[in-house]
Amino acid sequence: MNGFSFQEFKPTIFFLVKFLGIYLVVNLLYGWYVTAWYPNPDPVTSWVSDQSAVILRAVGYEASSINHERKPTTLILNDKDAILSVYEGCNGINSGIVFLAFLFAFGTYRKALLWFAPLGILMIHLSNLARIILLFIVSIYLPDHLYFAHKYLFTAWIYLVVFALWIVWVKKFSRKVNER
Repeated sequence: MNGFSFQEFKPTIFFLVKFLGIYLVVNLLYGWYVTAWYPNPDPVTSWVSDQSAVILRAVGYEASSINHERKPTTLILNDKDAILSVYEGCNGINSGIVFLAFLFAFGTYRKALLWFAPLGILMIHLSNLARIILLFIVSIYLPDHLYFAHKYLFTAWIYLVVFALWIVWVKKFSRKVNER
């Protein structure tokens, strides 16, 4: 039986170190960004909430969004009743950070990154808007299921999108690694 060979696992270990390093550094920078706005919500959270309200109005709800007076959250209202409270963790930024950390840790394909990274961020953003809109609808029609939908169902949805994007990245661009 062969023992542990560092050389055998070197690419995997290097990937994990790069991924964790990139994720931690960017997440720390993002944390500083968010706290700079405290006690108000950060502009991205407000922007995502505003976009969600616009889409909800387009499909017939009397939705609007307003920043909470004393908390770092944006409320999404339906006919002046607070339905959802959107915190910075709900704006999709962290999912984007995980996605980008993977891309940069996996390899540097400059031309592909120029189009795939923005496309992936857009896909994550649109998926997150759908998540917030669906949570709004669950809040109105199935309020007893909101916790499950928020904590498990739609969180899994966002990370499934991120995982699918990773799969596309690996399948499409890992061949270039093997051809070198």
